[in-house]
This record gives sequence, C-alpha cells and structure tokens, in this order.
Amino acid sequence: MKEIERDEERECRIEDEVIVDAYGPEEQALGWYYYLEGKITFPFSACCIEARSISPLKKGEKVSVIKMAPEDDCMHEMFVIVEWQSRSFGVPLAQLEPVDIDGRTEEAIADWHYWVKRGYQLG
Repeated sequence: MKEIERDEERECRIEDEVIVDAYGPEEQALGWYYYLEGKITFPFSACCIEARSISPLKKGEKVSVIKMAPEDDCMHEMFVIVEWQSRSFGVPLAQLEPVDIDGRTEEAIADWHYWVKRGYQLG
C-alpha cells in the first residue's frame, strides 16, 4: 500500500483511544483489537482492494465480514472473518474496503487503514 500524509486528528485519536498505555507490540495489538471490535458493527459488506498472497481473495471480489478473527490471530496484523463462496475464513482487514457502513465502523476501519498505510507495524 502507498504511504499517506500524516493526519494529526487521526494520530491523536489513535494515540488516545487505541494505543494509550501500550508499552510494547503485544499491548498495541490488543489495543487495536479491542478498539476495532468495540467500534465495528458486524456484519458488513466489503470489497477486496488488493490481492495478498495470504488470502484467496482477488481485487474486486465482494465478501460479508462477520466478526473479528480470534485475538491470538491478530498479534501482528488485524484479521476479520469473512463469508465467501460458502466458506468462512480470516483475511487481513487492510485488504478490505467496507461498503455502506455506519460512521463508527467507517472511522475505525479508516483508522486501521491509515495506520497500515503510514507504515506503522505491530511487533
């Protein structure tokens, strides 16, 4: 993904709501996990915005996102469980662009996309 400009408002929200009191990569990952889990309204529809070698989805394919992947699977990247072609499995949240979602969900996912595009990493 292409890196994007720094957004001070978003940086402050991430610092104050997501990674506040996180003293290492594991605590940052958990901060992100619970922030996203608490703000995202599931299920929602999404479109794949980029192919990844760790995912069967191709750019442009549509999925139903049903929940966050288990916490242990999100220690280095945030994953969500999707339903696609009669199967359920995890894919990176950064690979998906939500469709027709509420404002809280949109903001939370945009925060994660921003984090990834800025080149920040968990662990």
